[in-house]
Amino acid sequence: MSLIQELKRRNVFKVGAAYVVLTWLIAQITDVFLESFGAPEWVIKTVLLLLVIGFPLALFFAWAFEMTPEGIKKEKDVDRSQSITTETGRKLDFTIIAILLLALGYFSFDKIVQNQTRDAEIAQAAAEAEAAAVQAAARPVEKSIAVLPFVNMSDDASNEYFSDGISEEILNSLAKIKQLKVAGRTSSFAFKGKSQDLRQIGEALGVEHILEGSVRKAGTRIRITAQLIQVDDGFHLWSETYDRELTDVFAIQDEIAAAILEQLKAQLIGKDATPVMATRTNTEAYELYLLAKQRMYQRTGPTIEAAAELLNRAIALDPEYAPAYAQRGIATLLLSEGQGAYGDIPAEQASAQGKLYLDKALQLDTTLAEGWAGLGLYHYGATPPRADQAIEALNKALALNPNLINASNWLHNTLMQEGKPAEAHDIVMGMIDRDPLYRPGIRNAINNFINFGQQEQAWAYLDRIRLLIPNDATIQSSEAALYLSLGQLAQGLSLVESAVELQPSNSVARLTLSFGMMDSHQYERLAEHGEAWLPIFAMTILGRTEEAAILAYQRAEKEADVSTLFAFLNIAGRSGEVIDYLESRWPDLAALRQDFPPYGAFGDFLMLDVALAYSRGGNQERFDDAMQRVLVVHEELKTQGVNNSNFLMNEASRLALAGELDSSLDFLDRAIALGEITTLRMTIGRPALEPLEGDPRYEAIQARMVEHLNDEREKLGLEPATI
Repeated sequence: MSLIQELKRRNVFKVGAAYVVLTWLIAQITDVFLESFGAPEWVIKTVLLLLVIGFPLALFFAWAFEMTPEGIKKEKDVDRSQSITTETGRKLDFTIIAILLLALGYFSFDKIVQNQTRDAEIAQAAAEAEAAAVQAAARPVEKSIAVLPFVNMSDDASNEYFSDGISEEILNSLAKIKQLKVAGRTSSFAFKGKSQDLRQIGEALGVEHILEGSVRKAGTRIRITAQLIQVDDGFHLWSETYDRELTDVFAIQDEIAAAILEQLKAQLIGKDATPVMATRTNTEAYELYLLAKQRMYQRTGPTIEAAAELLNRAIALDPEYAPAYAQRGIATLLLSEGQGAYGDIPAEQASAQGKLYLDKALQLDTTLAEGWAGLGLYHYGATPPRADQAIEALNKALALNPNLINASNWLHNTLMQEGKPAEAHDIVMGMIDRDPLYRPGIRNAINNFINFGQQEQAWAYLDRIRLLIPNDATIQSSEAALYLSLGQLAQGLSLVESAVELQPSNSVARLTLSFGMMDSHQYERLAEHGEAWLPIFAMTILGRTEEAAILAYQRAEKEADVSTLFAFLNIAGRSGEVIDYLESRWPDLAALRQDFPPYGAFGDFLMLDVALAYSRGGNQERFDDAMQRVLVVHEELKTQGVNNSNFLMNEASRLALAGELDSSLDFLDRAIALGEITTLRMTIGRPALEPLEGDPRYEAIQARMVEHLNDEREKLGLEPATI
């Protein structure tokens, strides 16, 4: 008897067939049920591995053993004349048929019954939604969604950057649909790893829909599961699982975005809305790009340097991948030296290198929002800033992707730099609407509320987000800034000290602490540990004018901070040096203004100091020119609704220089009532107020300020300040 015939006689082929069919059925059921219970991927892999190992064992068993009426015996011990292999074969035939019927039943149930059930649920939900819409027709429909970070289901926890990256790419694709509000990345990702009720998340982010899912990456295979949920009732509008090769990751992202839009079109957005296709590259370059972006978000010198190296590798793998060039350009600009930056690359070198990367990105893709945002940062960071070009580039970036939160932040900063606080206010309000937990946006929003005297709105905003990111240095320092703006120094300093202790690297918190030191007259401490220009002010008040002069001239030359230099020289009684410095570099005040627009919402500090210097120097023509420029700026700020103690003090200074003493006292009184604290003799820190000296009303206002100062110093455990 041949081997084939013997295999048939012993039912080896039938056992193998039955085992294969049964294995397929078990694998399908295992995959569905174990994943539903959130089992780790290794459990599913172990089950499949055992089934595969069992196949040769089953064949060996069929060959070596035989079923007999007396039980299982070795085949060699069975008398061929008594063998019942034929009968056993028929039983195996029935078994195979039964398993096939079970498999067919499972397939039918999955593809027909469950689909019908889902369709019925959707139809029922649609009917309920329609009924609800009839009952609440006046309620506006929110065109909004938040994309929560997809859960990393891979065995390797280090693959988390990949699941985060997939989530962000889908978010960015949806954000480019103008009719759809998409919650920003920072706020959406704040809920990562938290089992929080979706209704609470939706309320916190101000959205009506949430997309969540998971990513399982194994070798060259990827499984992405996504589901779209309605926030108010938790109803699942849509869900899908994608099993693909890793090379199809871009197609999956596009399919998910398209499927979501399809679900939302009928109720929320126009039928012509389509997602923007993801930019293609090879998978290795893409993974490096995603990992680099994760590093960039951490915003520290070492992590940005690591991101730059990852982007170099991505570019080497795909020299035509525009997003990698854009991020590389931004990384280079952020790694420059100077205040607010994260590295030590000389500013001119960083600017030139960053521009090369950004030009290449936009050459490859003129519609790349990241590229235009980086170009805006390049112009904003120039010395002096090229504000018009920065604003144009940043507006273009936001037109392409409204959720590009860094672009919004840089646009806000540029508008403040240009003395357009109302426009900057609108930008930052949009930022905290889309991404309320974005750290730079939090502090900029608080500053803007302070600028316009909107402290109540500031408290309400902080109350809204405080519970979502507790024990946060940015929130603590922002709250401290609010207290300081109201003259509540003890509460403000306590909070900002805690913020700096919590996050020593937070430069904004350290700067806020420096302002608290200045307001509470801790000048020795400020001179040694203050940030930015504040040590210069402290040294000047302490009489250390030569040290202060060296630092002031250095800031003017290295950081183009002529405002600090001019203020110091006027306080030190060296106004002639202001005129010498100015006239040796600018032919007239128009040229000076071209390089230094009035900053922010506090008034025209720089030109006030110029006016004071020319007043002391007896140059009436230049004094009148400077005063007219200050007047234009201040009237514009009043029109925009600016209302803060710094601006009121500067307007009081302008009016005093103009000889309008009663009006000057009115503004001074309002500033002190808001909590403004300056030097014990106000004319020391604000020499433009000198025409008010000796006026009884002025002396009373000054005494009130000193009393307030010493009340706060007592709460801080400090001795009373005396002249």
